[in-house]
Amino acid sequence: MRNDRPMAAILLHVVIVLVLVALQYILPDYHRAVFSRVLVLAVFAMGYNLAFGYTGLLSLGHAMFFCAGLYGAGMTMSMLGWNAAAALAAGLVCGAVLALVIGLLALRTTGVAFMIVTLMFAQVLYLVILYFNEYTGGDQGFSLRPAARQLGTLDLTDPTIRYFAALILFAVALAVTHMIVRSPRGRVLVAIRENEDRVRMLGYDVFAAKLAAVVLSGVLCAAAGATYAILFGYVGATFATIQYSILPLLWVLLGGAATVLGPLIGTLFMYYVVDITSNYTTAYLLFVGVALILLVLYFPKGILGTVRERWLPWLP
Repeated sequence: MRNDRPMAAILLHVVIVLVLVALQYILPDYHRAVFSRVLVLAVFAMGYNLAFGYTGLLSLGHAMFFCAGLYGAGMTMSMLGWNAAAALAAGLVCGAVLALVIGLLALRTTGVAFMIVTLMFAQVLYLVILYFNEYTGGDQGFSLRPAARQLGTLDLTDPTIRYFAALILFAVALAVTHMIVRSPRGRVLVAIRENEDRVRMLGYDVFAAKLAAVVLSGVLCAAAGATYAILFGYVGATFATIQYSILPLLWVLLGGAATVLGPLIGTLFMYYVVDITSNYTTAYLLFVGVALILLVLYFPKGILGTVRERWLPWLP
């Protein structure tokens, strides 16, 4: 990982956050709502990027961490009457515990086996959600009452407050990711991705480092899921399907794996390609496929990954 201009990288992140603040006052209502959703989903992708992009753990089960936060927050608000702050904490705890358990079991495998094991665990969670439909709402899910989506005097159903709440989550995730990948622990994760055996020979506990990466990744994904439930008021099994495990992989690959801002770029790009093309045709996936092929041809390491390789080597 090349980054010999840390202040430039920090300044770039600050500028990005300030631009996002300004967009709240510039964008029309529709696009402001889109950005609110994209910012939350970008945090989901950032969590995935920590495991896949930086550590080299190809998972097909990260939807379960998103759903741990989604249901952890949604069910405590719906069934126990918890407020938004307590529900968010519940979602984070659910995500951390699930990621710890899954990490302890799945990290005993590597490569394709790790991918299959994580996929199987995610499918188990999906079936559990459907089985306990009396509590989870099954495949229909359930909605949260607007009255429950309050944080003190703040009404989280208000579009402006919802946008800034999503932006705060994104800014915190951005800062946390930047600190992690620039820390000595973060560089160990990158070294594991490049050559795991050599890192083990140097005396590092590879299993512990990978487990920490999975837990941190799971917590970020759970934070996105819990925030999604609180801000948008819907909790459903759709988010536990394999589609929502593949999407963060695409977002990260499009934006640039192992780049801090890549998940935001990839999520934004994919969201708008689907949104625009689906207005004209039901075969919008054809256009999505063409866009992906062009990006792979001209940006083989993702948009920011290629920009970093060719022009801006200091990008984090």
